[in-house]
Amino acid sequence: MIKNITDFLKNPKKSKIYKFLNVSDEEIKILQYLLDKYLEGKEDINVKEIISEIFKADKLSSLEYTKFIKHLIDEGWVVNSSFSVKVPEISILELYNSTISLSVSFLKLLEKGSLDLMVLDKKPYEDYLEYLQDQFLRVEIYEQLASLKNNYSNESSSIKRLQSKLKLIENNIKDRIEQTKIDLPVLNFIKEYELNEKEEIIFLALLKEEYTSSNENKREMNYLLNLVSTDEIDRIKNRSLLDDNAKLLSEGILDYDEIFGSFGGYTKIFFIREEILNELIHPRKKHKIEHIIKDTIFDLIDSNKSLKDVVLPKSTKDMINALLKQTDKKVIKRLKSWGIKTDNDVSAKIIFYGPPGTGKTLTAIAIANELKKPILSLDASKILSMYVGESEKNVRRIFDEYTEISEKLKLKPVLLLNEADQFLSTRTTASFSSADKMHNQMQNIFLEQLERFDGVLIATTNLLETIDNAFSRRFDKKIKFQKPSFKDRVKLWKMKLPKNAEFEEKFDIKQLAKYELTPAQIELVIKNTALQVAMRDNPVFKMEDFINEIQKEMQNAFDNEKEVGFKL
Repeated sequence: MIKNITDFLKNPKKSKIYKFLNVSDEEIKILQYLLDKYLEGKEDINVKEIISEIFKADKLSSLEYTKFIKHLIDEGWVVNSSFSVKVPEISILELYNSTISLSVSFLKLLEKGSLDLMVLDKKPYEDYLEYLQDQFLRVEIYEQLASLKNNYSNESSSIKRLQSKLKLIENNIKDRIEQTKIDLPVLNFIKEYELNEKEEIIFLALLKEEYTSSNENKREMNYLLNLVSTDEIDRIKNRSLLDDNAKLLSEGILDYDEIFGSFGGYTKIFFIREEILNELIHPRKKHKIEHIIKDTIFDLIDSNKSLKDVVLPKSTKDMINALLKQTDKKVIKRLKSWGIKTDNDVSAKIIFYGPPGTGKTLTAIAIANELKKPILSLDASKILSMYVGESEKNVRRIFDEYTEISEKLKLKPVLLLNEADQFLSTRTTASFSSADKMHNQMQNIFLEQLERFDGVLIATTNLLETIDNAFSRRFDKKIKFQKPSFKDRVKLWKMKLPKNAEFEEKFDIKQLAKYELTPAQIELVIKNTALQVAMRDNPVFKMEDFINEIQKEMQNAFDNEKEVGFKL
């Protein structure tokens, strides 16, 4: 720093900082003079005195030199100490009789010797708070810009530098989001409500204030509007963003209190509504859901898989993507306007059918993850009871407990009924045993409850042919799962093989993919092989290790299929 100061005072054009300044010879002399006085302990210097000392001009010609002072202020190297209005609005005489001092930007430039904006982290977000910190830094730049616009013109170098910094931060946030796999509730919220850039900044500024509680004035209407406005005219136009019929208020995102001022009139103090705040600052924890379902008929499954983790035929994946289109705001809006839907939630009743191990349950978990919902699972065999009448009660219990859980969570989980053949199989028409009558009664109750169900229900079954037509009509989609093709098996092996393991040189995944295994079988073979290899002194994966386990699995699978009578 001392060298930068010495160089600038002796020979400014050869100093390290000169290339950043964009100033004339006259302006260099003014900066040298101010720096010399600053080192003597004098910060605020009269403009008239500066011009007189440096340029030895008489009173009238001195006024001409104020243009150099004005340009230094616009560039952000000097600040006006006497006025709080923008420089373009100050008259020549006012500027001539004002005081100025070196800006913080100039002093920092002397200290660091460069204008490096910042070192940015290019890695994906590994924590929700990392994302919020970047967004709050972005808001801080908007706050600094709003403050500068009150004193400098929009052409000021200080403003331009901050705008460059803002663009850098925003691009970095975008890049990190694209790499990120964890859930970012605030980002999901912004997308869900389709907030435009100005609405987003107002929302993030209020969220930042909830975290920091730094200044109650930052909730005030004019302060928020200044963040997203370029000038007074723009600010007047932007008042519509905080009107009662604007999106932020009409859709229940923000609310406000009216505060009366000491000089009459009132202002509005805005805040994010409590229920939304609880979701974003304190996302629902898994243990809370676990506590709610503790004594129910359901199991909670971690919805930690995405559709990227599932290898499916294109036709199957297209049907699932069509289902997820229900979450699109435009689609929801159209369906509501046509009277097809009454709320914004996804509603669907789906059958996944196909051989065991083909990814039915995994896909259901991925759908729940895409919908940002927990998934409640129930094995249909739990419903069957040796006691007459108990099965009928348990069918009602499924839907009663689901409704109760939904009300407590304030959202509708995905309901997964695994191996639902018992519910969906063709009903007997003749009068047989009491067990047959009980089974028919159970199915009638299930049919009735299914008709009234509102949410996402996924039932899995191995055979579609045995499903009663009355049930088949109640399901919106029937999606077939089949054993993967050779091409898909290659993808599965590549996806599931250990990433940090050592393989023999001649190892060829295509040799493994020749065996017609299901995704579940491939995963099991890899697990069993890894256990064997891990116990060796030289833990290198060999082709024969996998082939041995594949042969064992195929033999066992064949025996199992023969036992239960499935025709695959």
